[in-house]
Amino acid sequence: MKIISVVGARPNFMKIAPIAEAISEQNRIGKGEIKHVIVHTGQHYDEKMSELFFTDLGIPKPDLNLGVGSGSQAAQTADIMKRFDPVLKEQKPDYVLVVGDVNSRLHAPWLRQRLASR
Repeated sequence: MKIISVVGARPNFMKIAPIAEAISEQNRIGKGEIKHVIVHTGQHYDEKMSELFFTDLGIPKPDLNLGVGSGSQAAQTADIMKRFDPVLKEQKPDYVLVVGDVNSRLHAPWLRQRLASR
C-alpha cells in the first residue's frame, strides 16, 4: 500500500507527526508494508517555519518538495495543483492524505477528481 501525505505549513506538520509515527510502527512490527511518501508543498520553507518542525516532531524529511513558496492563495493553490499532478502520475498512490485547513488543502476537490479518473 502507498500513501502520500501532503503537508505545507506548521499546522500540517503537527497533524502529520502522529500519522507518520503510526505508519512507521505498523511497518516496524510487520503488520503490512505501507510506503509513506511525504510531499511538502513548500508553502513554509525556511528553517524556523518548516525544517525545525520535522526535526522536533521526529517526522521523516519530505520525499518531495513542490517548492511553491510565497504568493496569494490563488497562486499557491494553482501551483500546488500543477506541481502535484505529475507526482500523482509517477507515484500512483492508493491513498492521498491532505491534512489541515491551509492552501495545501484547497486542492482536495481537484485531487478527488484526479484520483477517480485513474
